[in-house]
Parts: sequence; structure tokens; C-alpha cells
Amino acid sequence: MGTAFDTETLRRGIEGHDATALLSLYADDAEIRVVDRNTQPSHPMVMHGQGEISKMLTDVYSRDMTHKLEECVVQGDKVAFTESCEYPDGVRVLATSMASLKDGKIIEHTLVQAWDE
Repeated sequence: MGTAFDTETLRRGIEGHDATALLSLYADDAEIRVVDRNTQPSHPMVMHGQGEISKMLTDVYSRDMTHKLEECVVQGDKVAFTESCEYPDGVRVLATSMASLKDGKIIEHTLVQAWDE
């Protein structure tokens, strides 16, 4: 049996705007695929490795907005979670994620997000 995924680090990272903590949950060669209004399913934004993932996490979690981990389910080598966010002007974002794990670290992560227009 592999190492368990650290859901408490996920919560602390998201709600505490801690990109470094969140990055620690990813394997060195992890991949994130983001699908949203701008990067649609046929052309998603894909980031490879901790370097690219770190840039994205630092950008998102340095913004002036709230982040809340709504739900998180870990089953075997998969984790699914939902995050809600709100900018000071009231614009809301909802993101849902499904990720594959190896030795308790994320190796593949698909993130689908939508926000108020």
C-alpha cells in the first residue's frame, strides 16, 4: 500500500493561499490539464513538472480572493475535490478536480473551472 494523500495539506494550502504547500502534493513529473472558458476541452492548458505547476499555483494563490476547499474524496489512487473562490468584487469561481496519485503524490490532475461572467 502506498503513502496516503495528505488532505489536510490540501486544505491548508488552498485556504491559506500557500502555493508551496500545494506544490508539495505533486510528484516532480506531474501534469495538470486545465479546462475552462479560455482553454476548452480540445485545447486545454497543460503544465508539466513542478516548475510550470509552481508558476500557476503561485499566480492563483497570490491573488486577492478567498479560496475554500468544499469537498475532498480520496479513494485508492484517486482524489477528487471542489474549490470555491471569490474575488473582492463578488465574482465567484468554482473549480472541480480529479487527480491520479502515486505514492501519495499527484501525478495527473484535471481541473475544470467556471466563473461568473
